[in-house]
Amino acid sequence: MKKATQQQTKTHNQRLILKTIYNLGPLSRADIARATHLTRTTVSDLVGQLIEDGLVEEVGYGPSEGGKPPILLKVIDDSRHLIGIDLANSQFQGAVIDLRGKIVHRVNIPVDDHNGEAALELVYELVEQLIAAATSPLLGIGIGTPGLMDAQGGVVRKAVNLDWQDLPLRDLLKSRYDLPVYIANDSQVAALGEYTFGHGQDNANLVVVKAGQGIGAGIVLKGQLYYGDGSGAGEIGHIKVIENGMQCRCGNFGCLETVTSSRFIVKQARTIAQTDVRSYLHQYAATPEAINTEVVLQGFAAGDEALRDLICEVGMHLGLAVANTIGLLNIHRIIIAGSVARFGEPLIEVIRQQLQQSALTMLTNDTKVGLSDLGQDIVILGASALLLAHELELV
Repeated sequence: MKKATQQQTKTHNQRLILKTIYNLGPLSRADIARATHLTRTTVSDLVGQLIEDGLVEEVGYGPSEGGKPPILLKVIDDSRHLIGIDLANSQFQGAVIDLRGKIVHRVNIPVDDHNGEAALELVYELVEQLIAAATSPLLGIGIGTPGLMDAQGGVVRKAVNLDWQDLPLRDLLKSRYDLPVYIANDSQVAALGEYTFGHGQDNANLVVVKAGQGIGAGIVLKGQLYYGDGSGAGEIGHIKVIENGMQCRCGNFGCLETVTSSRFIVKQARTIAQTDVRSYLHQYAATPEAINTEVVLQGFAAGDEALRDLICEVGMHLGLAVANTIGLLNIHRIIIAGSVARFGEPLIEVIRQQLQQSALTMLTNDTKVGLSDLGQDIVILGASALLLAHELELV
């Protein structure tokens, strides 16, 4: 191993100090020295640089311990802005976000039937609107994208919906906007978002199962996002679960995605509306073709029995996937996110029941399964967390 240069050591210490203030502040320089085991001189010098850079500010005095009261320091939350983008839905969603995950400005652009180069142009349009909306220096751009990723190279290897294959998205954006860019699969990004801004703050290990148009899992181990050897960790949506099942977008048959995704739910709900004149769906959609996820949620909330049975079926399949995940990883915190998670506690309860039937009781008894509190923002927040992790080492 090469010995760290003086500049590398300085950068490491500065980021350590910034992270300490970010997590524990407001606190004094003496508090920082005790927490980091750095000398007071080093702390004082590097804090001065952080103040000069506009990242940290003095916010008053703490209680005196016999001498002069110490000056307290905190991170300035809006000293930098982050761009977080979610490309995994029917709309490309993006936001300008501060260092604490507060969304300052949103932009949504309908994808409609755009794919390939046209979809890439929509990404450029989204980024340009967000850059224009930022009112503080930008730390960079974080993106959660569907499909298989080369996270290290920033290349979208295969995104079926967008008709992208081997797209060097990171390099395209870096050269166009001269900003740091980090990209990962949307489910992996969601897990980092949950770890940074949601339930994960109390869990070094967690799994987020994101169920929407596609199905995927993101895994955080010891506070680090786990990508797998080929960046494909968590691709559970394309594991076969139904013999002689429906054909999946990946080309195979009977994948988990074919019986748990929002696409499946809407398709089945349209069939229910066509065959059951008493269905509550007729109250919320003039025709079966007008049924979407929002309509299904309304009918489900109204108590439509066929929809309740449908969501129970979805929950059973997701429960089996979660059971396999618990058996493989023995992680005690499982979060369900994505548009399918909007069916709430009835869905979660079925998943929990399925766990008791499909995994070792000694493992499931120690496992908590719940819903994300981050809602539809989980990916854009996770994308911003990529920036906090790589650019400032705050995650």
